[in-house]
Amino acid sequence: MPVDEPPSADLPQRDLGDDPLAMRALAHPLRLRLLEELTLRGPLTATQCADLVGESPSSCSFHLRTLAKYGFVEEAEGGTGRQRPWRTVALGNRWQSGPDTAPAVRTAGAALAAQVRRRDRELLDEHLAREAELPAEWLTASIHSNFGSWLTAEELAQLGEALEELWRPYLARLRDHDRRPDGSRLVHMFAHAFPRPEGAPPADDGGAADHA
Repeated sequence: MPVDEPPSADLPQRDLGDDPLAMRALAHPLRLRLLEELTLRGPLTATQCADLVGESPSSCSFHLRTLAKYGFVEEAEGGTGRQRPWRTVALGNRWQSGPDTAPAVRTAGAALAAQVRRRDRELLDEHLAREAELPAEWLTASIHSNFGSWLTAEELAQLGEALEELWRPYLARLRDHDRRPDGSRLVHMFAHAFPRPEGAPPADDGGAADHA
């Protein structure tokens, strides 16, 4: 079914740029999980977050304030005292951790990326453990594939951009419940694409290996 709904323009993706402090603040399992819940479910209080992540309200409150300090979340309207709801400031984050970045930024970015991959694997393991409980239509629709071919660095970058464009029209549904069609479910998708070491060009042909 074609998707013609516009992307969620009110919440742009945040570029962490060269801010290692923000990266380190987010590179914490509970903070990453709290940001995930706020992104997927909308504004939540510390108590509501605690029920979702299995931590105490006081612990969630502390980590939510830390996320707010570094610009990831902010207080939403409609709360009082300890029942103040929090909401996300951006819809996702991006950062750089390649060889051209400063060592402190690269280290912080790598730590954050490791936590994101850990959460991805955790969600995949949870899904596989309960996969048999899914209706047949969702078992058939679930994606478990890998691919390999010979690409240039430019082609690989274009492939990543194409995947983002395919996913972008669905992002508005995170904020707008009315856009969610009947029968839809919350879906998690992650992808990795990188050059394999055995595909590096010979040293004598003037080529240079690219980084993913």
